[in-house]
Amino acid sequence: MYDYLVVGAGLFGAVFAAEAKKKGKSVLVIDKRDHIAGNIYTKKDDGIHVHVYGAHIFHTNNKRVWEYVNTYAEFNRFTNSPVANYKGELYSLPFNMYTFNKMWGVVTPAEAAAKIEEQKREAGITEPKNLEEQAISLVGRDIYEKLIKGYTEKQWGRPCDALPSFIIKRLPVRLTFDNNYFNALYQGIPMGGYTKMVENMLGGIEVRLGCDFLKDREYYEGLAKKIVYTGPIDAYFGFEYGPLEYRSVRFETEKLDTDNFQGNAAVNYTSADVPYTRIIEHKWFQFGLDDDGNKVDTTIISREYSSEWKPGDEPYYPVNDEKNGKLYEKYAALAAGKENVYFGGRLGQYKYYDMDAVIASALDYCDKEL
Repeated sequence: MYDYLVVGAGLFGAVFAAEAKKKGKSVLVIDKRDHIAGNIYTKKDDGIHVHVYGAHIFHTNNKRVWEYVNTYAEFNRFTNSPVANYKGELYSLPFNMYTFNKMWGVVTPAEAAAKIEEQKREAGITEPKNLEEQAISLVGRDIYEKLIKGYTEKQWGRPCDALPSFIIKRLPVRLTFDNNYFNALYQGIPMGGYTKMVENMLGGIEVRLGCDFLKDREYYEGLAKKIVYTGPIDAYFGFEYGPLEYRSVRFETEKLDTDNFQGNAAVNYTSADVPYTRIIEHKWFQFGLDDDGNKVDTTIISREYSSEWKPGDEPYYPVNDEKNGKLYEKYAALAAGKENVYFGGRLGQYKYYDMDAVIASALDYCDKEL
């Protein structure tokens, strides 16, 4: 009999398990996959830490969270500076003075701001009602058409005017030459990969892999007094009100006999006629070096294809529109009635969480529970 059963060995589950162990609690962590670390799992190949489920760059303004992760890993100084490729034209992401100069030939911040304001005015937008209007009001129609529309519609599988405006409100737009995508005080990638970091969190804790909680629920529920569940909340309740919607991602990963394929960790393909959303070149997350600081002569790339989720696929991004919000509220009401089960993490709370927000929410729960 354990004090806690943690379902899911991703970030939320690992943080809770680590904190519970510090408090002298007995914990069992299970995961249906054959590895720990959830979607931040990294696998080493030819000295390169491959982000198997897509690129993850840790960034936060939360000092408590930053100090917490640094007790389990040393972080490098990686700065996220993706590039946008539109039909062979390359633009800086985030949208900054390099982007505006290439798009319009403007040189000063005042010229760039005036151009954006002019295009916003021409579009007649006062109070943005959807993602398209929000984007045009932030960066103007030209940048929206070339660098946002195609990419976003591929990613979400919906027209931009049918998506809520909040999805793009955090889009970084700068009237400077700063090309750091994240406006965060702390940023980097753990040396040795994310898997090693989560492995350190789970040190001394019993972990069982290849265990499907929902398929053998009665057995697992009998193992612990309380359960921390980080899987999909709708699946826990047998899809009683119907499934919540997600976007899924398919990856095509290949090793290439070259030391440099695209010269950057991430290149976004923003035109609608390119089927993938971006290409990740994993070695550049560690500056082209292995863990010992040696140059890596090969490279590994992943093309990302966004798709609508269906049962059996991996759920990645909750579709936080009005319809799914109301459906989630029904499941949240059922969850509130489960006295000995806590629902946490991106899938358990149906939220589009960044990594730091997952950790912050896990620590908040630990403060209350432990």
